[in-house]
Amino acid sequence: MDWNHYRFVSIWDLPAPPRAVCAHLERVEQYPQWWPQVREVALADDAGGTARIRSLLPHDLVMTLRERRRDVPGGVLEVTLTGDLEGWARWTVLPHGSGSRAAYEQEVVVRRTLMRVLAVPGRAVFRANHALMMRAGRRGLAARLEAV
Repeated sequence: MDWNHYRFVSIWDLPAPPRAVCAHLERVEQYPQWWPQVREVALADDAGGTARIRSLLPHDLVMTLRERRRDVPGGVLEVTLTGDLEGWARWTVLPHGSGSRAAYEQEVVVRRTLMRVLAVPGRAVFRANHALMMRAGRRGLAARLEAV
């Protein structure tokens, strides 16, 4: 087993139609306005930029994001990640009840040295840290969608 390899899946039920949800999710530069752990996003061009995230653990992760797929009508947004984490992340947004269900999938390998050194004893903590971050993101986006 590669202790530095992670695959995450998070499901967010949101109170808005898929197009409205995708409209917010595709504006990565606005994530810090509603997602507390996304501390900074700097766009380099229309297809990518850098992001700095930090959840409960006292370290920032910095990544370069490059658009791999943008299909807003189909509800799919996908990026490649390089930097402290390398791999990909994808949103798939579909109708669900009177709103939407957004599935976030991420598959990455940790490249940050400290996290690699702590891979075995820290794995459960890193996964819990990610789960807390995703819960806060869902709450933030749901509140933003309800305010519109």
